[in-house]
Amino acid sequence: MTANSKKCPICGKPRNADFRPFCSARCKDRDLAKWFGDGYAVPGPAVNPEDFAEDIGRED
Repeated sequence: MTANSKKCPICGKPRNADFRPFCSARCKDRDLAKWFGDGYAVPGPAVNPEDFAEDIGRED
């Protein structure tokens, strides 16, 4: 299967090698915005931001 026969994960159009794995700069930017807007998540238990901040300041 070639890069052009695969589909863009955002809109489903054929991929463009210049924007791989997307079809265009627009879809590439939409994907980045989804990451920034918490549209994607890594599986695992939820983390309290306050606990995370304490762990950063602590030296082991």
